[in-house]
Amino acid sequence: MMTVLLVLHLFVTLALIGVVLLQRSEGGGLGIGSSQGMGSFMSGRGTANLLTRTTAVLAFLFMGLAMAMAMLGRGTGAPRSILDQPPPAASAPGPATNTPAPAPTAPATPPPASVPTN
Repeated sequence: MMTVLLVLHLFVTLALIGVVLLQRSEGGGLGIGSSQGMGSFMSGRGTANLLTRTTAVLAFLFMGLAMAMAMLGRGTGAPRSILDQPPPAASAPGPATNTPAPAPTAPATPPPASVPTN
């Protein structure tokens, strides 16, 4: 369920970004939302109203999906605060077990005797 909501949230986010970029701002924006960019399909005012309403609907969906995911994900994770976790067990330096170290073994064959050279 969370995966479906997350993918839907991603699509709504990308659509919201696209619609906001299409709108004409005081600085001009991308300028696609003007009457010249839409041809004779809609007037400049109609295009602005359509983009404004689309932005409002997408923003409402964005917030609704974000709140739904927050409610579904509540309480599913482990505590992440340092104050919520128990302190780590103190460990003494050295080996973890008290087993004695094995005794060294004698070599199987004696080393060769050195021959003096004159």
